[in-house]
Amino acid sequence: MDYIEFLTALGENELVSLLINADIDMISVFKDKYQRLLKEYIYVGGMPEVVNSYVTSKDYNEVRKIQIELLKSYENDFSKHVPKNELPKVIQIWNNFNSQLARENKKFIFGAIKESARASEYENAINWLVETGLLYKINRVNDAKIPLEGYIDYSAFKLYFLDVGLLSAKNSMGTQIILEGNEIFKEYKGALTEQYVLEQIKSNYDIPINYWTNKTATSEVDFMVQFMDTIIPIEVKSGENLHSKSLKVFVDKYNTKNNIRTSMTDYKKEEWLVNIPLYLIGNFDKYI
Repeated sequence: MDYIEFLTALGENELVSLLINADIDMISVFKDKYQRLLKEYIYVGGMPEVVNSYVTSKDYNEVRKIQIELLKSYENDFSKHVPKNELPKVIQIWNNFNSQLARENKKFIFGAIKESARASEYENAINWLVETGLLYKINRVNDAKIPLEGYIDYSAFKLYFLDVGLLSAKNSMGTQIILEGNEIFKEYKGALTEQYVLEQIKSNYDIPINYWTNKTATSEVDFMVQFMDTIIPIEVKSGENLHSKSLKVFVDKYNTKNNIRTSMTDYKKEEWLVNIPLYLIGNFDKYI
């Protein structure tokens, strides 16, 4: 369930209506409530069984209990469905990917699994986890031309999880983080925020998602999509520092017209970019 479906499950129909109608003025009036519910969503996630428990009980401990049970059930299924020769590698990837997401550079590094590990060793294991829907694989693109798929660098990628709530459970995030301002968005170097943004885009748009770095890897745009014959870079900001140096490098290089920064700050359309609040990113086309 995406963020809007989560709000619907909670009975927040008026808030949902404002989002669907893109009523920016009224959305701004209720931004504190949208932000609070967004923090709840990042903790709870969108797995129907978990959301149902939260709607019924509002008990975060019960939510975490169900999430941990789901994680264990996935792990137990590995031995039933994964070929024996690939099982140790699948388990290694499963146990390792979330720590890689917590790195500043979230590109997947095989050497972090074990010393001298090679991509070819783990290709089948990663593909199995991706094909079963447990992980999302986001490839790097080295250019911003249409079609984007013609510029994919398959040797560089990031791995994300199937659900932001399960990711918070896998990282043993405590309930107190929900009450501590916007710290939840900064956790694990913004990994939860990026995970959330990825899920909202995937849930609402049937489009491939990639990321971009320049040749020297000194600039990076978190996500890049091809939407209606337009290349759109999306930069995710989890903290209060809204400087968009990498996005500006990208825009100056490719002269793209629709450029998105998503953060917890209010909607604002500037000359070269539009800032879309995180709780609106699932319908980004309405705001560009």
